[in-house]
Amino acid sequence: MGKITGFMEFERELPKKRRVEERVRDFKELYLPMPEEKRREQAGRCMNCGVPFCHTGCPLGNLIPDWNDLVYSGNWKEALHELHATNNFPEFTGRLCPAPCEEACVLGINAPAVTIEEIEKSIIEKGFSEGWVKPEPPENRTGKKVAVIGSGPSGLAAAQQLNRAGHWVTVFERADRIGGLLRYGIPHFKMEKWVIDRRLEIMEQEGIVFKTNVKVGTDVTREDLDNEFDAVVFCGGSTKSRDLPIEGRELDGVHFAMDFLPQSNARVEGDNVSVRWGEEILATGKNVIVIGGGDTGSDCIGTSIRQGCNSVENFELLPMPPVGRPETQPWPFWPMKYRTSTSHEEGCERHYSILTKRFIGENGKLTGVETINIVLETPEGGGRPNLKEIPGSEKTWACELAVLALGFVGPETDSIVSQYGCELDSRGNVKVDDAWMSSTPGFFAAGDCQRGQSLIVWAISDGRECAASVDEFLMQRPSVLPRKLGADLPRV
Repeated sequence: MGKITGFMEFERELPKKRRVEERVRDFKELYLPMPEEKRREQAGRCMNCGVPFCHTGCPLGNLIPDWNDLVYSGNWKEALHELHATNNFPEFTGRLCPAPCEEACVLGINAPAVTIEEIEKSIIEKGFSEGWVKPEPPENRTGKKVAVIGSGPSGLAAAQQLNRAGHWVTVFERADRIGGLLRYGIPHFKMEKWVIDRRLEIMEQEGIVFKTNVKVGTDVTREDLDNEFDAVVFCGGSTKSRDLPIEGRELDGVHFAMDFLPQSNARVEGDNVSVRWGEEILATGKNVIVIGGGDTGSDCIGTSIRQGCNSVENFELLPMPPVGRPETQPWPFWPMKYRTSTSHEEGCERHYSILTKRFIGENGKLTGVETINIVLETPEGGGRPNLKEIPGSEKTWACELAVLALGFVGPETDSIVSQYGCELDSRGNVKVDDAWMSSTPGFFAAGDCQRGQSLIVWAISDGRECAASVDEFLMQRPSVLPRKLGADLPRV
């Protein structure tokens, strides 16, 4: 343990953010560099607990106390080794993960938790700056070939693990760039895209082949895959957006978040959006309403502000969550509590317990949104709460752009998944067994397409565990790839 009394001596401290009035003028990342000595102090706050509950909070099982201790001691290179032992892409999770590990931190019981996510980011960025992050191609090749469909975090993790096991890996992506949700769902102000490109260059040097603009199921069929590959890993994500089928939904100006955000990201990359998508979706000069109070909704808010919207309101159907940890969600569980994102800080009004009744328009274009306030009433004896409208609370809001950020209902299964005849679960996800294999032998699935909408850190974890199972399937022996502690237990 580097600093026995560190948790008593050092206060929790995060990097400074760029001033709001500055950062809303561009799409660059928000945080300013933190001095190395400050980072080491933050790592010194780790208590090196006898039972480190941060492990249980982290879906990857990251060796958090180990690399905290190494950072405090100045052993950055060894800390990088420990970090990469469980996480292929800490540069992604260190920027984008909501840090369930911090909510499970033992210090967090009665004090601010250790800044685990920031320390993780510090380690990987130190590794890149020092040239320690290098390609790790396999010493030998097995001759087996694997197709990975989808280049989001689960697909990239599965590809890198399988390649390091010695298999030849080809990643298919239907978009024009690799990265999936990381590329087109996450705004640049949360993660600039050179972060992805930097990692992809290493993966290509390791021997992974990336093919873009390929729609698997049409451009490449099951017959093509079966003829060329020994196994297929489907990592297509949960890409079917939840809709809001109310009056006026067809009006020009009502759009899904995952139509709005990809266009913005492409525009920042310098693409001609009108050529690619036809109709451009822009918040410039408009009154914007974002419907949905999650992370995607927050991303739409920050994007709208940077595009120069006139105003932005955020609607959430559920009541405002408590500021602190609810009694029903004690430590170390992830609490559903009130959180303020950097986008909320930039100028947004949030409205809770509000129901969108209809969209209003003129000449086919959106001009307003009609809402009513609600309460949720739990039936006697328990059960699902009933939604009750409050008479007299009706309101009409001026709005020229409404963005639906209501989550996702499952993967697209009408193409390659149906060609393979894969069984689906009750929620429409690809059903897999404990070895991550679908009902069709040799066809595996990982990430949101089999789990449902979830976190990037879960996607990476799923990709890693799936890769180990694919390796066992191909070689008919225990996998050479590492597994997370308890990964061999039945999944529920």
